[in-house]
Amino acid sequence: MAETNISKATTSNMTDNVEDYSVSTMNTDAATGAKETEWINTKWPQYLGYYKTIPELKKAIDAIATYTVGKGWTTDGTTSVVLDHISGWGEDTFNSIAWNLLVTKKIAGDAFAEIIRADDNERTLLNLKPLDPGSIKIIVNDRGIIQRYEQTSKNPIGSSIVHKFKTEDILHLSNDRVADEIHGTSIVEAVEWIILAKNEAMADQKKLMHRNVKPIIFFKLDTDDQSKINSFITQMDNCVNKGENIYVPKGNVEFEILSVPANATLNANPWIQYLDNVFYQSVGVPKVIIGGGMGMTEATVKVEFLSFSQVWSREQSDFMADVWRQLGMKIKLVEPASLQNELLSDQSKDVETGITKPGEMQPTMGQE
Repeated sequence: MAETNISKATTSNMTDNVEDYSVSTMNTDAATGAKETEWINTKWPQYLGYYKTIPELKKAIDAIATYTVGKGWTTDGTTSVVLDHISGWGEDTFNSIAWNLLVTKKIAGDAFAEIIRADDNERTLLNLKPLDPGSIKIIVNDRGIIQRYEQTSKNPIGSSIVHKFKTEDILHLSNDRVADEIHGTSIVEAVEWIILAKNEAMADQKKLMHRNVKPIIFFKLDTDDQSKINSFITQMDNCVNKGENIYVPKGNVEFEILSVPANATLNANPWIQYLDNVFYQSVGVPKVIIGGGMGMTEATVKVEFLSFSQVWSREQSDFMADVWRQLGMKIKLVEPASLQNELLSDQSKDVETGITKPGEMQPTMGQE
């Protein structure tokens, strides 16, 4: 007879069997104390694959670069003549090279361009040639100061050193460098999980939608002759693919459509939408910037744009500083169109109607 004494009940051990979420610890890629420490971006091919495959990642990174340098630059006459003659690989301009380097910096964490100067005057800039960040080694001394750069062969069979560059021969842009690391941080690192989760959900949703149009059909055939079965498979597959009617002798074939009932599965769309929103928050580019502001109010769009202004404003400051410090040239990047006047106008109307008080919400945007 079964034991029915309630005092004999036991409990499970969920505390030890279910792990709490945790984040792995990390150390910086810094100088090791040896005479020289080198670092090369081995993940560049993977990150480049994400950029070229994931449309929202590409458009977000492109938007940052476009808002940073898309409206061009101004400078003095002498510097303008020099920069106007920059041709990169032959068909570039200084503006297209700047855009290229900013995009590469976001993808790889670091972007490099060879600085080519006149042989008779090392101060005269002749050209800037963007380089593959996956082929450039950063070499630092025991105190973490860059000593040189080494360009390695792109031949998969070997990685021999092709060329060594002095620090003054490389224009180096670094993205979000932290602590004492000897390299920048790729924007892909923080959003990789989001990208994978969203695309897995989209693939599942695609398969579910496909099965609603072409459900699985379970046939029961009154034969075990493999040749007859193969012939029936070919005939039925052709009929289904072409949308033709199917005629079979009565009693010889039974079938059942294995469709997915409505509401039998989770609706993946809210999850996909959530991941999409988290993605754009993580990369710091509002969806409205790349044409995804459907359903947003005018006020929301203006606030989103104002928040993004802090992103491109910092990128402009960093790039102008890099050009001055590494190329010795003063340039002024033209700021994108501003919504500051519209925001101030809205604030004035709110004050008039009593929604806000004078002095509240003083928006600032861009650089003076």
